[in-house]
Amino acid sequence: MEDEKSGVGLSVEDEVREPRQFKVMLHNDDYTTMEFVVLVLVSVFRKNENEATQIMLNVHNNGVGVCGIYTAEVAELKVSLVHRLAKENGYPLRCSMEEV
Repeated sequence: MEDEKSGVGLSVEDEVREPRQFKVMLHNDDYTTMEFVVLVLVSVFRKNENEATQIMLNVHNNGVGVCGIYTAEVAELKVSLVHRLAKENGYPLRCSMEEV
């Protein structure tokens, strides 16, 4: 494909890029209950009970659990929602995002 004004050839790969992806993670602490973590995983990350329980156990046993992979905007929103819910319920639950 050639740009009509500049005459510079552009490939489709130059024009279309996949959005950057970020994994969203929950971090273990000594105060947040397992039940609250499962609630967050079901309500914020739309996990079913079995998936939520498995992720919660990863958080508990390994110190961190991956909740999902999202675009930057969605990941930021989910991190913000987790922090708001945790604060409203008196828990220090931490959530972070990291580029994949």
